[in-house]
Amino acid sequence: MTKKKILYDGKAKTIFEGPTANTVIQYFKDDATANNAEKHAIINGKGVLNNSISDFLMRQIHTIGIPTHYIKKLNMREQLVKKVDIIPVEFVVRNIAAGSIVKRLGLKEGEVFSNPLIEYYLKRDDLGDPLINEDHIINFKWGTREELEEMQEYGLRINDFLRGLFLAIGLKLVDFKIEFGRYFSEDGDAVLLLADEISPDNCRLWDLKTNNKYDKDLFRQDIGGLKEAYQEVAERLRILPEKKKYSSIKTEIVQ
Repeated sequence: MTKKKILYDGKAKTIFEGPTANTVIQYFKDDATANNAEKHAIINGKGVLNNSISDFLMRQIHTIGIPTHYIKKLNMREQLVKKVDIIPVEFVVRNIAAGSIVKRLGLKEGEVFSNPLIEYYLKRDDLGDPLINEDHIINFKWGTREELEEMQEYGLRINDFLRGLFLAIGLKLVDFKIEFGRYFSEDGDAVLLLADEISPDNCRLWDLKTNNKYDKDLFRQDIGGLKEAYQEVAERLRILPEKKKYSSIKTEIVQ
């Protein structure tokens, strides 16, 4: 990769300047983090797997008419994407009780919701990504009412699509986190785009028969086998035909 200016260095990705003013390069790192990076490990090959999975899922989502920032995969770790102004709100769509909502509301893990549930979290690591509501988003001008309605519609459509896609390969889509950004055209008009990534880093995926986990909870909960789980997801999606490709990947824990 030709060295480019770093625009943003996140926990799992680094954003470099792109070849044109309206593009950036998204580089997938091997870092695994939890609890706002209090827990950290380097899992060799994780970024390669997430790049391939997100590349596939973003292209699939585009086929159902949802605009994304994705342009193309450049190599094993990089994607060319449109440059957007990220809306500082994480949208979490939940189908089954898992993660923070279980403790917060005293639910039983695995409880299936009668309808998908959308929650909003402010993107502020220093505040612990607090739970917020629609009035916060509107009153603090993080997004307009029209944008919020559009993001809700996109979130539910993505949920319906991904649930079917994962069900076909024997996985339950428990929940997922998505982000959106504003892309400004040459005439100054802002278009809302799905941004960031979609991978086992921000989706909870359980096996349909065994409820075994194939997502970052394996790292969060010290279960182990995260690399193997991500590889299994890629293989079920038929985007990783060469199984031996990652057989020598090792895990290094960073203190």
